[in-house]
Amino acid sequence: MKSITQFAAIAFAVLFLQPVLTNMASAQETNLKIGVVNVQRLLQGSPQARAAQALLQDEFAPIQREVIELQADLTAKQEKLQRDVDVMSADERRNAERDLQDGQRNLQRRQNEFAEDFDLRRNEILGRMQQDLASEIQSYANEAGYDLVLGEGVLYSSGNIDITSEVLKGLEARFGSSD
Repeated sequence: MKSITQFAAIAFAVLFLQPVLTNMASAQETNLKIGVVNVQRLLQGSPQARAAQALLQDEFAPIQREVIELQADLTAKQEKLQRDVDVMSADERRNAERDLQDGQRNLQRRQNEFAEDFDLRRNEILGRMQQDLASEIQSYANEAGYDLVLGEGVLYSSGNIDITSEVLKGLEARFGSSD
């Protein structure tokens, strides 16, 4: 009984692995050219990515300064309240506490708006960059005669098939020519 099960398993494996083995042999005979691109490295190292980062920094720096000023103002009010609480009347203390709570709500609202606006803008820029990267990768792969280019999800690649540096050079050249 055990030998019949083993025979059936072997026969099953041979039947279903035959097409895979045949395709692998055909791929080797046709000398497929395969490349790997480290997309994360392109997103971090390209001049387009650095320009996008600078754009975000410039665009959101005033809002970030405003939030920091609101935090500093709120901290100063809180310290003043703690320092003067003993000499304040009940009405003054209640007004100061209400002012402090209003300031905290305003700060929280402004921080949330800043984070939402920043995320929306960053995602918009990132989407455009991903389209540019895909276009550059496709262009390079087509010109260099690649049959397959892999990106995310690669578990292993040897250094001789990594074309990230070449694609990065193309991005740098294209960035310089677009000015």
